[in-house]
Formats: sequence, C-alpha cells, structure tokens
Amino acid sequence: MMLTLLDELLLFSGATLLVALFIGRGLAAGWMVTILYGGQLLALLKMAVLGYGGGTIASSLSFEIMGQELSWRFDGLSWFFALITIGSALLSSWFSCGAWERSYIRQGGNIWLFHTAMALNVFTMLILLASGDLLSLFIGWELVSWAGFLLMVLAGGVATSAAMRYITYAMAGGMAIFGGLALIYTASGSLQLEAVTTAVEQMSGAKLWLLVILFGGGFGVKMGLMPFHLWQAPAYAETPGPGSAFLGAISSRMGLFAILLVLVKLFGIVNIESLKLPFTPIDARDLLAWIAVFTIILPTFTAMKQNDARHLLAWHGIGQGGYMLLGVVVADAMGGAGGLLHVFNHATYQAALFMAVTAVIYRTGTSDLNKLGGLVVRMPLSFVVLLIGIIGLAGLPPMNGFVSKWLVYRSLLNQGMPLLFLAAVIGTLGTILSVYKLIHNIFLGQLRVEHEHVSEAPWSMMIPMLILSAIIFVTGLLPGIPLEWVASALQTVGLPVPDHTLGGIESASGSLDMIWVIGVLFAGFGVGALVFYSAGRSKRVHQLDNYAGGHFLSADVRYQYSDNFYAGLMHLIGGWYRGSFLWLERSIRSLVEFLSLGMQGLYRRANAEFYLLTTALFVIAWVVI
Repeated sequence: MMLTLLDELLLFSGATLLVALFIGRGLAAGWMVTILYGGQLLALLKMAVLGYGGGTIASSLSFEIMGQELSWRFDGLSWFFALITIGSALLSSWFSCGAWERSYIRQGGNIWLFHTAMALNVFTMLILLASGDLLSLFIGWELVSWAGFLLMVLAGGVATSAAMRYITYAMAGGMAIFGGLALIYTASGSLQLEAVTTAVEQMSGAKLWLLVILFGGGFGVKMGLMPFHLWQAPAYAETPGPGSAFLGAISSRMGLFAILLVLVKLFGIVNIESLKLPFTPIDARDLLAWIAVFTIILPTFTAMKQNDARHLLAWHGIGQGGYMLLGVVVADAMGGAGGLLHVFNHATYQAALFMAVTAVIYRTGTSDLNKLGGLVVRMPLSFVVLLIGIIGLAGLPPMNGFVSKWLVYRSLLNQGMPLLFLAAVIGTLGTILSVYKLIHNIFLGQLRVEHEHVSEAPWSMMIPMLILSAIIFVTGLLPGIPLEWVASALQTVGLPVPDHTLGGIESASGSLDMIWVIGVLFAGFGVGALVFYSAGRSKRVHQLDNYAGGHFLSADVRYQYSDNFYAGLMHLIGGWYRGSFLWLERSIRSLVEFLSLGMQGLYRRANAEFYLLTTALFVIAWVVI
C-alpha cells in the first residue's frame, strides 16, 4: 500500500501524540512536541505545493463498518482549517515551553497530560477535517468533543464544572447529529457524500427542515451559536493558558467546518433558501442569518460586563463566530470570503490576546481587571501584542480583522440586508467598548504598588506572541495571501469566489486595497507624531506621582475605577439591560442547568448504559418512523 500525502500528515500527527503520551513528562518534551507540530505544518504545506492543487487527496486507508465505507480525504476546505489548527497548536505549544511550563508544574499542573491533550486535539481535528463520508464525520466529531473535554478539565475546580457543562451540550449535539444521519440513511440507504446530495434533491420540505434543524443545532452547539452558547466562555477561559489560546483560536470553528460541508455543500444554499417558515416571509437562510447576528450582539455585550480578562475574551470568541456564519449564509462572493477569512483572522488575534493575558497572569498572578493597571511601563511588548490583537478584534485598520468584517458588511449592503448590517455594526461597537476596557484596565492608568517591580514576559512566551502580531499586521496589509486559501475553500463548497489582489478585493460593487488604506493611515499618524513631538511641551511623570483633575494622585489613590467602567452607559441602558437581557440570559441558563443536572444524574447512575441505549433507540425509532 502506497502512502499518500494525507497519510503522511496523519501519521505525523499520530506520532506527535505518541511522543507526548510516552515521553511527555520531561521538560524537554514540550520542545519536542513543538518541533513535531512544525513538521506537521511542513507536511501540510507540502500537500499544498505537490498535492491537491485545488482538487482532492484521498487517504489510502478505507474500510467498511456494517456495510458502510469509511474513507478520508483532503480538499481546499480541509486544508484551510487544518492550516489554522496546526498553526495554532504550534504557537500555543511553543508558548507553553520553558518558563510557563515550569510555573505550571510548580503550581501542581500535570504537564504530561497537557501536552497529550493538545496533541490529541490536533490529531482528532485532522481526522474530522479529512472526513470522506458522513459516518467518518460523525466519528471525528465525537473524538474532537472528548479530546476538547480532556483539555478543558485539566485545571480542576471551576474548570471541571465548566467542562462537564460543555460535554453535556456536546452529547446533546451529538445525538441531534446522529438523528440526522439516521434520517439521511433511511432516505438514501447510504452515508456517502454523493448519495446524500442526490437524496436531498428528492426530499420533501418537512424532511429537509428536520435535517436542517438537527444538523444546524448539532453543529451549532460546537460553534457556540445562540442559544447553545452558555458553555463556551467558562470552558475556554478556565483552560490552562496556552490551551485557552488553542481552543479559542480553532476548536469551536469545527462547527463551522461541518456546517459548510453538510448544510452548504451537500444540502446547498438554494435548497435551504427554499424552506419557508409557515405564515412568514422568512426562510431557513434568513433564520440562520438572524441566529448569527444575535450570536454577535448578546455575547459581545455580555463581554462588556466581565471583570476577568480571560472570560471577556472567551465571550468575544462566541460573538466573532456570528460574523463567520453570517458571511457564509449570505453566500455571495464577498460574504463567503469574509466569513471564511474571519476564521483565519480571528484565530490569529484571539490566540495572541489569550497569550498576552496569560503572560500578565504569569507575572502578576491575576487576570482580574479590577486588580491591574499601568503595566505598559513594565510589560511594553505584551502591551503592543494586546494592542494589535484588540485592533484586530474590533475590526479596525490596519489589522486583518478589518478586512474580513468589511467584506461581510459590504456583502450585506450588496444583498439589500440593511437590518442585518445594522445588527452587525452594533456588535462591532460593543466590541470596541469592551476591548478598550481590556487594554485600559491592564496596561493603562495607574500602576499598582504590588506590580512596581514586574518585568516583561520571558522570551519563550514572547516570541510566539510577536509572531502572531506580525501575522495579524501582514495579513491586514496583504490580505490577498490568505484570500488565496479562502478561494480554494469556497470553490470546494460551491460558493462564488471574489476577484482579489494582493491588497484586497476588486469588485464593481466595492473594492478594497489595504496597501493604500494603511499607507494613508500611517501618513496621518506621522503628521500627528510630528506635531506632538515638535511642540516640546510634554513632561514625563512617574505613574505613582501623577496629577489629574485638580488632585495629586499617589499610590493609595486609584485613578481609574475599573469596577464601574461603563457607569455612564449603564445609567442609560441599565433598566433595559437588567430588565430584559439579564432575564433572558438567566432563563436560558436556568433551563440549561436544569437539563445539565438531569443529564449528570442519568449518566452517573449504575445502570447508565441501559438508559443510554434506551434513549438512542427511542431517537432512532422517532426519526425513522
């Protein structure tokens, strides 16, 4: 049997897992695993240069289970998500080596289990991305769910509770997907991708609606879409630092990959758009779009209320997924490109932000925004990384987040969807407000006495952060580079591809050239700097010897009251916020906690296998009948 390029990649990833499993207890193991992630990245790049060329690379391995063939292959969509997966793992693992690793061990962390869980996540994600049929997709999906649970539960305590909530959601989502597979098998007699496409064309509207609900809900759980989002923020935030960076960058995007493969490629946007909600002008595509914008807005404004930097970022991770889904379901050239490009862009700045916050925790021992401030003079490089990251997260030039959000906005206007456009912009305004809180309360304002002797993060942590920062800026300046990868992924799922250049997009309905945009922006900065520094009237003062508002500020006077950061805004919207939004959030949370307790009670009983088998048989019988 001759090995293909896909086989080489999967073997490389499997070898990385074995190395972490068998020799992952030593301090050198982290560096070895990081080097192996680099090898996986080279194997992936080799595949792009020598392999699929816009087509498909099949694995030489395939076999049958109960008459159904399992196979694996890579195409442009798989390659794009694999690039983000392996790249995130490489830099997160690099960050974990050295100083952070030694600190984690001193605090009682199990570094062997950490490296093993990271390698297992990468391996199972590649298995999922290589799915050649719906059965192998389901197997990969479940493996990814349990691998993520292992990484989330490492910290113990609060992390264990968050991980248990996640796996409860994941099991419910898995059952929904399994029900969809049973329905498809009943209709087509096969789980092969080609057979599914043919069967969908012959299905009634009611059956197709049921499939969209089952698969959309099941995949939406992993993606953290409303109303299945409450597990994600605590689960990602409480994962050990580099693990948070990895999960925040790519883990929930496996849900978007599955949506693209099943709902967009196999079902087709045209078929989904033909499904109308009874007695309304809304179709299934509109429904997905509105789910996306509510996923943008509600978690984003929830992030504003967070006083823990990790939770603030994790809530934003949920909201940013809404932009990705929104662009994809608009399904024109700009929307699809914007949605997929945002997957890449978000991975870069989210990983950088989590790493910067982890570096702050490493030096100060806290991520509580009410206990930080003024660290810009002690950790200037970490400040720069966080600044670059929040500009990307806010969707502002010159960073890459601006390009993908601009594409989504432009597509909404081109398609005549002003309400969706307005909702997306409201989400961005909330993002800008909350990320200013993040950087202000950590790095600006007054330095606390206990942090006067804090120093910059070690270089083992700093280098991956700076690499990510460079990627964020370069792909903002030259978005044509990742747009090439996006174009291949769009062709794979049958969506139109926009005309693009090295600097951006060429279109009759609106073009974007980031080289010109950033050139003008930097020219403006240069003029401002010239005016500021030529005035010669500024005076540098120590952060503990300051003066503002007619008062001298000493170490015992806090200038920024960070626990009441949005007092003015909350005075205006507080009644609505507390009366409506919090009621809705608490209602959903109470329902989920009630279901979670029920599920935990069910699966912790001695005869859990009997109940699980009974439930599975009931679902299968309901779907088939």
